[in-house]
Order: sequence, then C-alpha cells, then structure tokens
Amino acid sequence: MATVVDCPTCGAKVEWAEKNKFRPFCSERCKQIDLGAWAEEKYTIPAVNLPQEIEDDKPLQ
Repeated sequence: MATVVDCPTCGAKVEWAEKNKFRPFCSERCKQIDLGAWAEEKYTIPAVNLPQEIEDDKPLQ
C-alpha cells in the first residue's frame, strides 16, 4: 500500500512513490512555488532567548 501525503504548497493528495518525481509536491509548479518562498526567505525559524546585547570586547571561551 502506497503512502499518501498532502502537497506542502496546495494541499492536494500525492502518492509518495518513486514514480512521482516531484514528491512531496504534486507538480513542478508547486515545487517551484516552494523554492521561490525559500529564495525570498519566507521560511524562518524563530529564535528563543536571544542575548540582550552582544559585547564585542568579551573573549570567546
């Protein structure tokens, strides 16, 4: 039984199989839309507990 996943771009059902060369995307178009989002830096990982100030004079340990 083949695994079915949702296309990350449009949500269409996609069979996760070797014959699907665009997996996990449903098409070349959805793949390119996702690549464009990466290139425009639309995907970010939020930083947690950043230091208030960075001291340039402090030696690295």
